[in-house]
Amino acid sequence: MKALVFHIRLNSLYSIRIPFTWQSALTYPVPPPSAVIGMLANALQRYKNDRHPLQYLEKIENELIWAGSKLLSPCIIKSYTTSAIVKWDDTMPWKFTNAIGRQFAYAQQIQIATIFKDESIVNEIVKALKISPLTCGDSESPITIEDEVFIKNVYEIDKETITTGYPLPFSKDTKIKDGNGRVYLMHERCKKRHISLYLRTYLIPIVEIQGICHPSTIKIERTNEKFFKIDEIDFVVAYDSSSESRLEKKTNKKRKK
Repeated sequence: MKALVFHIRLNSLYSIRIPFTWQSALTYPVPPPSAVIGMLANALQRYKNDRHPLQYLEKIENELIWAGSKLLSPCIIKSYTTSAIVKWDDTMPWKFTNAIGRQFAYAQQIQIATIFKDESIVNEIVKALKISPLTCGDSESPITIEDEVFIKNVYEIDKETITTGYPLPFSKDTKIKDGNGRVYLMHERCKKRHISLYLRTYLIPIVEIQGICHPSTIKIERTNEKFFKIDEIDFVVAYDSSSESRLEKKTNKKRKK
């Protein structure tokens, strides 16, 4: 296993919309796993440009074990009212636009990390990231990579308790021992697996002080999670997909009946 780690500098406000918040358009404070995957797939497609974009997305997701991001500096989130075009052709004096709320965030620096099964695809992505234009969440939010794109060793560890600064999967069985965070629903992947593309609950280690979100850490005790150590970076927590696969097989059998 190899990890890809790099720091991004935000060149403007960013808005990574939480999927089910259309009217209010709430934003995540950091890119969710699906946004990180999309960023890498987009960079790889722009760099090589010899396949359909979805093929690059599938290639990355097939090799990916885990993806995440964390704040390295404080983040501020503000709500604004924007005007959205709701129809292009109508008879006056009907209304063509609608006022819709939207949140925007800004943080000076965010760390992106991914874990892949082997190093071959990692080397390709490193080249792509150094050349391709990158955005955070949408095409209106350009970003710049600071310093180098690092390739790190990764180890699955058997410790029972770790402390991490990265978002972690959260459920009723999760044992949080210490720390602060906010709960968000996130997509782990961009493409459907089997029959579903569902949102998973994540706990993001941040703490709000006087309206500003600051990076934090969370101490967690193992229940059904997998713990990984990215060399010289941080511990990360991944959901154990074996139990999920068993559940999906049972669901498929029931539907066939």
